Amino acid sequence: MIAEDDRAVRESVTRALELEGYEVEAVNDGMAALAAAGREGVDLLLLDLGMPNMDGLTVCRRLRSAGSRLPVLVLTARTEISDRVSGLDAGADDYLPKPFSLDELLARVRSLLRRSTYDTGEVSEVRVDDLVIDDAARRAWRGPRELDLTKTEFDLLDLLARNHGVVLSHSNIYDQIWGYDFGPDSKALAVYIGYLRRKTEEAGESRIIQTVRGVGYSLRTS
Repeated sequence: MIAEDDRAVRESVTRALELEGYEVEAVNDGMAALAAAGREGVDLLLLDLGMPNMDGLTVCRRLRSAGSRLPVLVLTARTEISDRVSGLDAGADDYLPKPFSLDELLARVRSLLRRSTYDTGEVSEVRVDDLVIDDAARRAWRGPRELDLTKTEFDLLDLLARNHGVVLSHSNIYDQIWGYDFGPDSKALAVYIGYLRRKTEEAGESRIIQTVRGVGYSLRTS
């Protein structure tokens, strides 16, 4: 699903995706995007921020507040770090600043779709102390309390839990979760670590996601 009010961008992205074999539907305003994203069979939303009727940030927030875990890739002409962080804060899984190359767009689409598809042959449950993650059901608990996680939050927590006790570098995490490294100036990972810490410690639980300064993060109990 593409939500983009610029006709030239919308049509070129649609053609590129269709040539890659994807089924594509396109809309040109925020209200239509919100309605379309809730339909059965939508696997990924490419979402422009500056749209009429409802901006992309509002669309994203409403999807997440309704419990939608649909992968969202934000397309934005806004280049400030604060604007990109706002998109992630609203619940987007990734962002791509304009102008962008079609090759990079396709790579990010593949990465998001790959992250949303799980091999049922893998061990579906991970336990670390009082943290339990069920991959098959896409659910996680801290003790008796179920965690309300977005898709990217779940993927990140699952990655850390499957490597508990191991320090994962920033570049390693970026590569496995986003499919590429944002670079040393990116705040995306720190934003999501902050989200996970708030949610895993919400009821006063001990901190399990540890920062290893200058290296990365590790999930381990005290």
